[in-house]
Amino acid sequence: MPKSVHPADKQTIWITGASSGIGAALVHMLTGEGHFVIISGRNRDALLELQKPAPKLVKVLPCDVGDDASMAEAGALLRDITDQLDLVIACAGTCEYDDDLSLDIASYRRVFDSNFFGVVNTLRVALPLLNNVRAPVFVALGSLSSVVGFPRAEAYGASKAALQYFMDALRADTSNVALRSVLVRPGFIDTPLTRENDFEMPFLMAPDEAARRILSGIRRGKSVIDFPRRMSWPLRLLGFLRPVWFAVCAPRMTRIKKLRRG
Repeated sequence: MPKSVHPADKQTIWITGASSGIGAALVHMLTGEGHFVIISGRNRDALLELQKPAPKLVKVLPCDVGDDASMAEAGALLRDITDQLDLVIACAGTCEYDDDLSLDIASYRRVFDSNFFGVVNTLRVALPLLNNVRAPVFVALGSLSSVVGFPRAEAYGASKAALQYFMDALRADTSNVALRSVLVRPGFIDTPLTRENDFEMPFLMAPDEAARRILSGIRRGKSVIDFPRRMSWPLRLLGFLRPVWFAVCAPRMTRIKKLRRG
């Protein structure tokens, strides 16, 4: 559905990180409802495969959200596709663990480029098109890992904590305008990324269920969407009781027994 006027009950939606996981599940659900969805990611082949079930409702726009040049090009192409966006869902993200406090700067920058700067880039490109609709919504995928400090997650958790502050500040700055910002903080979701984890993941959730909860929260007007509750509420409590987390929980989880010598 290009720049021409679409049915009043259908939306034009842009999803980054759409090639797998939650992003792909959202694409299936939204196209199933008849919405026009622009899908982005770095894997063009995966995006083209995702387009096949609904070629008239899905437009492929490959890009790397963490690369400024790639996003500048994507922005120009996006404006050729549509002159408005009702909803943007920034799902792109990555995870790299710091197993032995190596503090590898390249690793940290890769994580922040995708998880934090990628969201900023996405909003920067989308904002002019979001301004062209009556009730635009911008959604970013954070993580419950931002609630407390998890061992090995210095880069990942810090990027999601930075994103959380960014979304809070965005919400404050848009208090008097139509744009609604939504932060999603899921627990563990069964995706290609989490399948690489070598530890137990409590309350692991399927991407389809995660997507259903995200869309339900957006449509109910929520600004923060946390799930599952069995994980979010205990973590929130531990966020308030930080001494308990660091005295009891963290020592059982960390794998570091002594610091590396220089």
